[in-house]
Amino acid sequence: MNTLMLASELTKRPVVTLGGEAVAQIKDTVFDGPAGQITGFTLNGRGLLSGPLKQSLPWSAVHALGRHAVMILGREVLAEPAAVVASGEAAGGGVLGVRVLTDEGTDAGTVLDVVVEADGRVAGFQVAAIEPPEHRRRTVFIPRGEGVAVSGQALVVPAEACRFVADDLPSFTAQVEIFRARQAAARGTRTGQEGMERTW
Repeated sequence: MNTLMLASELTKRPVVTLGGEAVAQIKDTVFDGPAGQITGFTLNGRGLLSGPLKQSLPWSAVHALGRHAVMILGREVLAEPAAVVASGEAAGGGVLGVRVLTDEGTDAGTVLDVVVEADGRVAGFQVAAIEPPEHRRRTVFIPRGEGVAVSGQALVVPAEACRFVADDLPSFTAQVEIFRARQAAARGTRTGQEGMERTW
């Protein structure tokens, strides 16, 4: 599995060409919630007084998403903002603070951040979880299930995802792998059963 990172950690990360030129810095991560994939980034200029750029960085133009910089081939890969923003929701505005509900109707807390992989996939969410019976809040990481529903009011995840939470990113990596393996096995079982039903 790729290294996991928080979308908020990408903010202000420099965008650097393979020629070594720092051309921008990340303003917001934009992603398609149902597809679970980063679609790109909105950008700020470099330096203290620089504001938002009139260009964005589509995910397809990212050469590498590293710990210290986002690498691109050259400045020419930057696009109009609509190329990125129109294709998804900004992580900073689309899901932060939204309630997390399971598909069984249980309130799991509120979204604090989005967990992304270096290949642009959304692995899960950092959540302020509600713990009964005292209703205390603690921060946990919860995997993103397939077919997750995202709206401005709620993020719906499979109830099974709540069995694979972790308290930190290093242990969350293992939980995501186990969760994905169980989902794949369940899909294989359903596919096999559907095939048997069709033969009868």
